[in-house]
Amino acid sequence: MTTAQPTDAELAAQPAAYWTGLAYEALIAFTRARQAEHGFTQPQYWLLRNLSKHDISPDGHGMTVPELRQAMSSYLRPEDDLEAEARVLLDRGWLTRDDAERLWITEAGEEARVRLKEHAPAIRARIHQGIDDADYVTALKVLQQLIRNTGGTLP
Repeated sequence: MTTAQPTDAELAAQPAAYWTGLAYEALIAFTRARQAEHGFTQPQYWLLRNLSKHDISPDGHGMTVPELRQAMSSYLRPEDDLEAEARVLLDRGWLTRDDAERLWITEAGEEARVRLKEHAPAIRARIHQGIDDADYVTALKVLQQLIRNTGGTLP
């Protein structure tokens, strides 16, 4: 049994929040599943990125879990347990923790961050399959306008 595709007029009448919510959940699930296939979690990668002076960290200084949680507040999910994720990275030798409870990326952690980053292009390519860059840019511009129209803030 096939379901009839909605017409453009029917699609135009559908709520954007419904579709953006479905897209968000599907994209996060897909990305996390691909990362898990390579032996790491998205929060583990974010920890490494936020502690690396070669990535998000402006100075490479250590941070506590609450400081990292604050730094990642716009993209952490409620189920993400940074303390548990940090313990895994500590056990792998990718992070160390000082007496002030600050986490620091190790040389091995930096090497791992670089290796893990190598998977991002393939994940992006799969997500963007069949979508040309012009259409993607248009979709993002539409989403940005929806945000502005509803009083939201853009980064």
